[in-house]
Amino acid sequence: MPRLEFADGFSLYYETHGPDIATSTVSPILLAHGAGGNAAVWWQNIQAFSDRYPVITFDHRAFGRSPDITDGPGRIAFGSDTRALLKHLQVDNVHFVAHSMGGRTAFGLFSREPEMIKSLIYSGTNGGCVDESYRVLKSQLEQDGTLAGSLLQRAMAPDFAKTNPERQFLYRQLRGLNPKRPKDFLAPTTRMINYKGTTAQRLSESQLPILWICGNYDRVVHPDLIQISHQLTPGSQYVGVPVAGHSAYFENPLVWNSSVRAFVDKVELDC
Repeated sequence: MPRLEFADGFSLYYETHGPDIATSTVSPILLAHGAGGNAAVWWQNIQAFSDRYPVITFDHRAFGRSPDITDGPGRIAFGSDTRALLKHLQVDNVHFVAHSMGGRTAFGLFSREPEMIKSLIYSGTNGGCVDESYRVLKSQLEQDGTLAGSLLQRAMAPDFAKTNPERQFLYRQLRGLNPKRPKDFLAPTTRMINYKGTTAQRLSESQLPILWICGNYDRVVHPDLIQISHQLTPGSQYVGVPVAGHSAYFENPLVWNSSVRAFVDKVELDC
């Protein structure tokens, strides 16, 4: 299995699918999973892109087959890990598909080498693109119980387990492949607890093509919140995925795949 070995002993698991990266005439698609997943969760999505695009998947540090080293940097290395992977694969730029937690990874790469991103697809994440109206609405949704429950409880639309018991079971099994991490692994650092910044200006000024895509029943990052992120990035696109919650790529892959593919195809056509 392909791995990128770091000097400090960390080993990053990754996969490539589709056309050869070295000879491809289009930019690869990079799929960055969320906190409930790993590279294996993209089993319904890779084939929707790999007929034309090289597709890169990987297990984030401390997820799947990429356990962190003892006293390792954890999530703060997501961006630099991905940058190292793309350098290793000799990739100039990618269509970066960032699901949920993967939004941190996308901005981590963007902040270091923005030229390595050809387009951004934010799936079920705000990408740090917020303002005061976003914060106020999020507080209201938390107070009225809309965003209540564990991440696993909110990962799917309310009736997904009833209508799709086999896929719900598979989702839980794939999630169970992740190594144990501290409960506060993704919690804000002390420096970030009261942080009121936003990525909105930098994303907008970059003029990158951006697609915001979100399940219509998302209770992790509510669609109304993602709409604000969309509004804060003029020229971006928004797609609401029907019959899907937070894991829209898994719950309704047909709509999610076709929406992302249409967006990426248009970016390549316009380049």
